[in-house]
Amino acid sequence: MKTPINLNNKNILVTGSPGFIGANLVLRLLKDMDSGLIVSLDNMNDYYDPALKEYRKGLIEAAASSTRARHIFVQGSIADKALVDSLFEQYRFDVVVNLAAQAGVRYSIDHPDVYIESNLIGFYNILEACRHSYDHGAGVAHLVYASSSSVYGGNKKVPFSTDDKVDNPVSLYAATKKSNELLAHSYSKLYNIPSTGLRFFTVYGPAGRPDMFYYSATQKLVKGETIKIFNYGNMKRDFTYVDDIVEGIIRVMQGAPERKTGEDGLPIPPYALYNIGGGQPENLLDYVSTLQEELVRAGVLPADYDFEAHRELVGMQPGDVPVTYADSRGLEENYGFVPKIGIREGLRKFAEWYKEYNKLG
Repeated sequence: MKTPINLNNKNILVTGSPGFIGANLVLRLLKDMDSGLIVSLDNMNDYYDPALKEYRKGLIEAAASSTRARHIFVQGSIADKALVDSLFEQYRFDVVVNLAAQAGVRYSIDHPDVYIESNLIGFYNILEACRHSYDHGAGVAHLVYASSSSVYGGNKKVPFSTDDKVDNPVSLYAATKKSNELLAHSYSKLYNIPSTGLRFFTVYGPAGRPDMFYYSATQKLVKGETIKIFNYGNMKRDFTYVDDIVEGIIRVMQGAPERKTGEDGLPIPPYALYNIGGGQPENLLDYVSTLQEELVRAGVLPADYDFEAHRELVGMQPGDVPVTYADSRGLEENYGFVPKIGIREGLRKFAEWYKEYNKLG
């Protein structure tokens, strides 16, 4: 059973906005909500070009100027405990969506410090603020947080299920995300905090993260550089278009795990964990071919572009896995969520956005 939450007239915190998923979530909330307040919190770091975050922030500000719900942007880090506590005290959040995190498997190999700071200390600060939100009122009705398909590591059983054992991460990033799930469970048990974790599977779309393969490959092709296709193309990814991800998050926000008391008189953890993915793994070479076709169609690349001359098949890289495949039946059963956008449609939207954003043609 889920406890229904009407998002109208609620105070909602979205950390990691104007990041990629966070910005799209806030835009959707502004579109759907008739009243209430959305607070975006992000440190606007330079992990990738900050201009892209400024662009998304501009989209949010433009949307907020003509909506009934209010939006406030706060620049700062979830690792700043004093800031997090002050925001919770000032705005008394009803729903919290924690998307702020240092992302990227490969980056974690050489920059472990930022992952510990944001993904562990930062998430701990969010959990503590949720815990103390009950000291002076109803408190947080639902904490939704981002996990990752990376927790499955080299799992050979497909599709990946949230019932699978995930105790052998192959990257520090994956280890921090698994840690988030464990911390959230313990806080749900100890302090009766309704929390739902979402394991995202390879999210893509317009204004996405430039470090993601489809975006970085496009940038290299435009410059006439060669793209590396890892594991000689023997990779499968459960690509998920960002609008599908947002739809899933919105539905989950509106249904919190039910608070119950066990036979021992203690709370049964109001805790849930779901995969959120396309449910249709795509071969990486097919994905690349579709991307190239859509870049030509949009006019980002010329029709006579020699793709074969700009491809290099290389071996596996550290921290990566050969396949990701989401078993998302839990989301379908509990929230009626089924992803609808395939890679052709999704990559077409990205290619058209890329042309417009970069003023090509």
